[in-house]
Amino acid sequence: MFRVIGERLRQGYRTSAFPDADAPPRPERFRGLPILDQTKCPSNCHSCIDACPTTALAQTNDQLRLDMGRCLFCTDCTEACPEGAVSFSDDYSLSTRTREGLVIGDQPLQRAKELEQRLLKIFGRSLKLRQVSAGGCNACEADVNVLNTVVFDLSRFGIQFVASPRHADGLLITGPVTENMREALLKTYEAVPEPKLVIAVGACAISGGPYIDHPEAHNGADSVIPVDLYVPGCPPSPWTILDGILRLLGRIEDRIPAPSTSSSQP
Repeated sequence: MFRVIGERLRQGYRTSAFPDADAPPRPERFRGLPILDQTKCPSNCHSCIDACPTTALAQTNDQLRLDMGRCLFCTDCTEACPEGAVSFSDDYSLSTRTREGLVIGDQPLQRAKELEQRLLKIFGRSLKLRQVSAGGCNACEADVNVLNTVVFDLSRFGIQFVASPRHADGLLITGPVTENMREALLKTYEAVPEPKLVIAVGACAISGGPYIDHPEAHNGADSVIPVDLYVPGCPPSPWTILDGILRLLGRIEDRIPAPSTSSSQP
């Protein structure tokens, strides 16, 4: 027993102070908000566009545009661009309320706003979510599960995952919604009592990800049911998921995370 107490004292307080403080320093390989430098992008060069595996990049009226809902954050574009017009920051705050808000280039990222007051009164202090893996590869699912660990401690915000949709306030969906999961997703959605929320996590749940336009996939959750929050990434960082949900619940003001120095922390 004394050994357990001693180890607990040695480890100290492990839960992050987020959102009162910024997320811990991100590792060097962390890929956050894409940065498009239009001054380095000549109109006759399509190297980054041709390299993108999901056609997330496009050029319109000499403006480079990137759809984060399709982006896999794979850096194929950065490696292909001879001018360095595309790069990735360590800004983890990427979620939006609308699908169109994920398209950046000619406009800045439209970070998620809080729910309407009527819904905020219902869900602001207690939110129960049923997680549905609609054909996911388990990467997004793993980062969602991490939110229950001591570092993130999701339940301290009154947010919990439940086993039954009838006990839930909404759904958190991962995966591209395969044909075999379409009916299951619809039935799960119908089982959640009104009013309800839907959160799409990851490129697959937003657009189909690498399975876009596959005959056995439905290009994301909003092709089947309405979505209230889009969390991009492949997979999105747990900080990105947590930041998006807390913004939806009005727990985070519209601030931009400060750049961090690289670290091995999560």
